[in-house]
Amino acid sequence: MPTPAAHFFDAATAVRRSTGRDLFEADVDPGWAVGDKPNGGYLQALLGRAARTSGGGEDHPEWEVAAAAVTFLRPPAVGQAGIRTELLRRGRSASQVRAVLTQGAQDLVDAVFVLADLPVSPVPRYDATPPLSLPEPEDCVRLPPQLPGGTHVGFMDTTELRLDPTAIPFGESPPAVDTPAEIRGWTRFCDGRPPDALSLLFTVDAIPPPTHMIGSSGWVPTLQMSTYVRARPEPGWLQIRISANVVADGVVDGTCVVWDSRGHVVAQSTQLARLRFPDDSG
Repeated sequence: MPTPAAHFFDAATAVRRSTGRDLFEADVDPGWAVGDKPNGGYLQALLGRAARTSGGGEDHPEWEVAAAAVTFLRPPAVGQAGIRTELLRRGRSASQVRAVLTQGAQDLVDAVFVLADLPVSPVPRYDATPPLSLPEPEDCVRLPPQLPGGTHVGFMDTTELRLDPTAIPFGESPPAVDTPAEIRGWTRFCDGRPPDALSLLFTVDAIPPPTHMIGSSGWVPTLQMSTYVRARPEPGWLQIRISANVVADGVVDGTCVVWDSRGHVVAQSTQLARLRFPDDSG
């Protein structure tokens, strides 16, 4: 088992304190991009690490990101970036921290995080989440890093995503009219890194957009993403499902749920994104 410093995810989300107490430097890693556009979940995790470092403080070093609201203003380029953090409030049971990714003089990704302690063994009083039933990982289909058309999905080199054979995107034939906009499967890091609260900020976006099941084409850029981390995940495979609810006027909302190896819901997210279909005019 490699040491934590050797894991791909930890290296790609590393932050370094800069000239001020609340300033950090980071490198936007090209290995966590779709084509040349960094994955939104990866950027959320990168900012989340800076917020956790800045906002937990000496009193609560165990606090993790429990919630995030991220607005993607412009896609950053791979390479060096700055992160500006601001402690909005520090309370006894939670803190709020703003973190902004910058390059040059531009603010590119603006996020507000809630930091708090997370349960190890959640005890739900009520859970109306539709259950997920999947074939075993060895009976699912591993998604390759190269998409139809040649686009390279860098994080698929470091993340193993095995999809339900009945929910494979990028089919050559037009989808049937009753095809649901949903993709589901299993995911884990290829280098054996166990999931944790921080990596869940990436996982909720580490799956193709569900609208590819109904024929959307090309990049689906996220405008805004909200994520809740509900518990510290157990080691092992994670189960993941993303679905679309309303697709209209070039915009879609996507809802993602992640379960750990115990079957507990450990993360949820909703995002608003733009998209296109081959028959769109203009």
